[in-house]
Amino acid sequence: MCATPVRPNTVAMTSPLRTNNTHGFFVQAALSFGVSVSAVLVGIVYLPVDRWIRAFLGLGVLYVVTSSITIAKVVRDRQESEAVVSRVDQARLEKLLTDHDLFKNDLV
Repeated sequence: MCATPVRPNTVAMTSPLRTNNTHGFFVQAALSFGVSVSAVLVGIVYLPVDRWIRAFLGLGVLYVVTSSITIAKVVRDRQESEAVVSRVDQARLEKLLTDHDLFKNDLV
């Protein structure tokens, strides 16, 4: 019976994925979003056109905003799933390398 060697530089696969976004970045993104949507809505309200044209433009802005949020979520979910798959593949490779014993002679 041969004991498998312990590799000291192996990274544990149970550590959570880290994000690099700071609180300041989040606040800046939220304020930027709020200011841009507010500016467009104020521009639509003061546009010298009929109400139905303003309503059409307002619905267009609403559609663009919701579509942007949806695509951001889809991109985020795809990146997270790729990271999980990558981590699983890395764990399998590390297990394979750990289980492989160079000094074991299979011919005897």
